[in-house]
Amino acid sequence: MAAKAEGLAKQFEAKVQEATGVFDRLSDADWKKTTSEKWTVGVVAHHVAGGHEGISGIIKTVAGGKSVPGFTMDMLHDMNAKHAKEFANVSKAETIALHKKNAAAAAAVVRGLSDADLSKNGTVLTGMPPMSVEQIINVILLNHVEEHLKSIRAAIGA
Repeated sequence: MAAKAEGLAKQFEAKVQEATGVFDRLSDADWKKTTSEKWTVGVVAHHVAGGHEGISGIIKTVAGGKSVPGFTMDMLHDMNAKHAKEFANVSKAETIALHKKNAAAAAAVVRGLSDADLSKNGTVLTGMPPMSVEQIINVILLNHVEEHLKSIRAAIGA
């Protein structure tokens, strides 16, 4: 385990803990409010929870010396739209459980990275420049939680 990876894992866990606190305090009325993504707060919270797994998969791929093949922004938007429909009525309890499970797994992936792994580069989205694993953690994994939390907070007036 690298000290840098441990620090990144701790940053992620702090964001996860912050998100868990927000999710725990959401009322039933809050859960149904619409966010800037044009989804309900519940769908956004579930999107965050599910995102940990997908993003940690990207981290593993690039740390393994590969790029994500043929993944486009349109594909990402389609996946997100499908998710929003499939989980329109997801429960808070189910979402929080998924969030905790997937976040723990993602933190373990980050913790398992060496300094050499963190510096490996790969393409994450077709047409975009390659990113290092460390950049993926900072720009995608951490920012995914942060940006969606901002949206949830704005929707509920917090």
